[in-house]
Amino acid sequence: MKYNKALTLFALLAFSLFFLTDCAGAKRGRDQKVNTVIQTARSYVGTPYKYGGTTRVGLDCSALLYHAYYSVRIQLPRVSEDQAKIGDKIKLKDLKPGDMVFFATGERRNQITHAGIVTAVRSRSDIRFIHASTSLGVTESNLFSPYYIERFKRARRVL
Repeated sequence: MKYNKALTLFALLAFSLFFLTDCAGAKRGRDQKVNTVIQTARSYVGTPYKYGGTTRVGLDCSALLYHAYYSVRIQLPRVSEDQAKIGDKIKLKDLKPGDMVFFATGERRNQITHAGIVTAVRSRSDIRFIHASTSLGVTESNLFSPYYIERFKRARRVL
């Protein structure tokens, strides 16, 4: 009888430790992947914008996302409009570093034409994202700047 209780207690303890360690490990794994995605994107800072470009000589916003997420073995579609359909929908108030943000910057108000990656959430009105700007190349901006918040359409999480 004592043997069965001890064995049951040991099994319960081992399961609990495995479960708790696995959850913590999953969060740690996500954090490492997010850091890799952001650092990969930041390695392109200063790269000029080039429509359809995919290299350090020049690239567009969707190529930046493509390369950054590929660094953690997530293969995104090549076009921002298609990238905006991947992953879980995220509300603006729930954004975290590593989330993708999408904008309609063209003439059509609902067509996704621009994308970026959240790099930091500093406050409710200061969320930084990295993107390939047509005028500045790869740079970081505040999502709540008047230009971007007016054009914000959706956010997605793949990590």
